[in-house]
Amino acid sequence: MRQPSKGPQQIPVVVLAGFLGSGKTTLLNHLLHRSGGTRIGAIVNDFGAIEIDALAVAGALGDSTVSLGNGCLCCAVDSSELDAYLERLARPDAGIDVIVIEASGLAEPQELVRMLLASEHPGIVYGGLVEVVDAAEFDATRARHPEIDRHLALADLVVVNKLDRAADAERVLGTVRGLTDHGAVVPATYGRIDPGFLFDCRPSEERVGQLSFDDLHDRDRDLGDHEGHLHTQYDSLSFASDVPLDPRRVIAFLDGRPDGLYRIKGYVDFGAYDTVNRYAVHAVGPFLRFYPEPWPGNEARRTQLVLIGSGIDAAALEKDLRACTSDAPHTADEHGMWGVLRYVREPEEAA
Repeated sequence: MRQPSKGPQQIPVVVLAGFLGSGKTTLLNHLLHRSGGTRIGAIVNDFGAIEIDALAVAGALGDSTVSLGNGCLCCAVDSSELDAYLERLARPDAGIDVIVIEASGLAEPQELVRMLLASEHPGIVYGGLVEVVDAAEFDATRARHPEIDRHLALADLVVVNKLDRAADAERVLGTVRGLTDHGAVVPATYGRIDPGFLFDCRPSEERVGQLSFDDLHDRDRDLGDHEGHLHTQYDSLSFASDVPLDPRRVIAFLDGRPDGLYRIKGYVDFGAYDTVNRYAVHAVGPFLRFYPEPWPGNEARRTQLVLIGSGIDAAALEKDLRACTSDAPHTADEHGMWGVLRYVREPEEAA
């Protein structure tokens, strides 16, 4: 692994991209806890008004996190605004060795790379594009969004994640390798990769030359108006409640979620049913998992969820979620959480 810089060297800025639910935040948290002394700063971009991914990362980074919510970074800011965010992390007194931009699952990585190459900040340098692929959902995602092929061709490193859930892991790996240009392809489960892959993925001089402004321009269509971006095809609903949710109603809601509702993430407060833990929820397509974790001592107990989908009826989903709340005083019955516990992570996932 590259050792932390001691002199006035430029700080590499790595773009961490990938479609909804591919495992970007899981991978980033894995790297943060196994950085080997390398100081990491992060810019986390959520698609939705509640910054769920930033909440998940902030505990490991503290004030080394810049959070950008409610929109895709590739459209929400320009290069000069991005420089202002980078300035907060690139200060010499911050002691940061590498900056990771965790893009939203609907961001256009081509635009993020272009913005970094256009940066006038003297303290940073473009450090490469990392694309995370959900092996279990790869075929379905690629069928809906063929532009994923272009994203993989741009990547310096491709992490093929969730191989344990893929029906044909070797075929997916082979397909991804065939779609990459010069990027390395790394298999992974639960986002567990050697941190050296990320910190050493800075492209060579030849690779930087290939990622010029001319090469980044899509000759088939002009992406300048953002019409070709993935996020133009998706809507999000941000839901928050200070009233606990009833676990049976939540499971009924999740079991009946519409086909267009592709991604759900956030934290659920089940109130008296579990007074110790909040439940992180992670749903991608048909996949669903809950992760109980102790309530942070300095945070108010509330449910915070972001739902992302195509053609979803946000008002109807909001109404259905409100119907899951229950403020009636009661003592939780012992069977109420059974539906939720069926989706709690298995022992090997907790390792």
